[in-house]
Amino acid sequence: MKRVVIFLPGDYRSLPNEWAKPQVTETTKQLELALKKLGRKPHLIKGFLTKPSDAIEKLGPIDDPMIGVFCHWNYGPHTVDGVVGKDNPLLLASNFSGTWPGLVALLNTGACLESVGRKFSRIWTEAKDWTKDRQFMDRLDEWCSSGQIRYPVNELHYSAPVSAEADKLADDVVEEIRRRRILALMLGDTSMGMINGYFGPRLLAKYGFSEHKVDQAWLIARGKNISPKRIDDAFKFVVEKGVKFHWREKEAEDFTEESTKEQLRMYLSVLDLVDEFKADCIGWQYQLGLIPCLPPSDFCEGLLNSTCRPESNGDVLITSTEADQGNLVPMELMKRIAKKKGLHPAVMFHDVRWGAVHKGRFLWVLLNSGSCGAYALNHDPNSLKGVHSYRQPAGYFPIAGGTFAGESLPGKMTWARTYISGGELWMDLGRGEVVELPPKVRESWWSGTTRQWPFMAADLGCSMETVMAHYMSNHIAVLYGDIFDEMVATSLKLGFKVRIMSS
Repeated sequence: MKRVVIFLPGDYRSLPNEWAKPQVTETTKQLELALKKLGRKPHLIKGFLTKPSDAIEKLGPIDDPMIGVFCHWNYGPHTVDGVVGKDNPLLLASNFSGTWPGLVALLNTGACLESVGRKFSRIWTEAKDWTKDRQFMDRLDEWCSSGQIRYPVNELHYSAPVSAEADKLADDVVEEIRRRRILALMLGDTSMGMINGYFGPRLLAKYGFSEHKVDQAWLIARGKNISPKRIDDAFKFVVEKGVKFHWREKEAEDFTEESTKEQLRMYLSVLDLVDEFKADCIGWQYQLGLIPCLPPSDFCEGLLNSTCRPESNGDVLITSTEADQGNLVPMELMKRIAKKKGLHPAVMFHDVRWGAVHKGRFLWVLLNSGSCGAYALNHDPNSLKGVHSYRQPAGYFPIAGGTFAGESLPGKMTWARTYISGGELWMDLGRGEVVELPPKVRESWWSGTTRQWPFMAADLGCSMETVMAHYMSNHIAVLYGDIFDEMVATSLKLGFKVRIMSS
């Protein structure tokens, strides 16, 4: 291996690529210097790959070893579609920074590659001078020499003891699903190329789930039939229940009460669709589909994942943002288990955005506006206090609409994620803890990522390296409380392969 091709997968939208260009340029420079130090000849494909056709045309003809640079959000197909069906060595490299969601993109692309059976390796460093990071250089040398990097697997387990009580509860959950399989109402298709998060009926049917797909355009048509009184009542509800709306603030002058009412119109339209199709849970595309036509769906999704919401039936309505079935599946199972165990049934959905060491403990910043839910922010099933709604950044969302944000409260939790490997569904599981940070640390971490989105600082119960090397998603599902045994048993009984990440 002498010549190594470097490529830059990008966002479809031009602004995010421009925003991240300084970090991408510096990271590419560091990678080139590191390769040269190892006696390799880096060759850069200039410009971002912003469409699947770019990947097909620019990566498809290449047989040399390739490295993709991940410093900001980019779409899985902008790598996958150019390398699938080939076996030349492939490496995904990241600068391990929270400034832009580069780690999120690396984990998403890795899971996308795994879902189509394409081999790859991952590498990362937070060093300013990559050549001075000895571990990074050793790993890069290993990849240059062998075409792969081997990471420790000592925190990966494929079985766990389950109590008799947990096994019995799992039997009850599975029996319910066998009597009436779970119906997921999918509003649109996979968001922004996250092919790892789409399973479809051919896979879902084997594990007790079905899907019914509705075009997001229905939200425009159905929204016209929502009465002004329902919207006004819903608006009065969220205000009285304690949401803090950041209308007309700096750089959000166009975010007003009417923006929120339009989001509530979407929320009520979805409630009607759920009733019509008797759906159990929802996957919502979120973007890019309707962003030129409607406000973002974040605030709607956060309400659906809360028991305290307009026209509530007293239950959460599990909603997985970005139409991600890899989170929808465990979220719905976790909800059902939690209800039987007497725990609050809200399940939070987050990006695995970034992380750092605090008091000798590595904590992940989990950050995603959409499928959060008020319970994470106040631990009160009957309140929306602690929820903040900021304007989604205009560079991503041209029509003003609010987020569903706040600081997640501390507590023990169980986390899960479903992914595709070898044509089967696997369930990743773990125990963890949501940690409260000192205000200065929290604000530094939060402001260093996306301040308008809900924040969770989480110990996932395994090392950072295990997550970076082996985790198969950019998303994770979190529930307060310990339902680990029940999730292991339920997953196995439904036919999932189980992988446990634990130190």
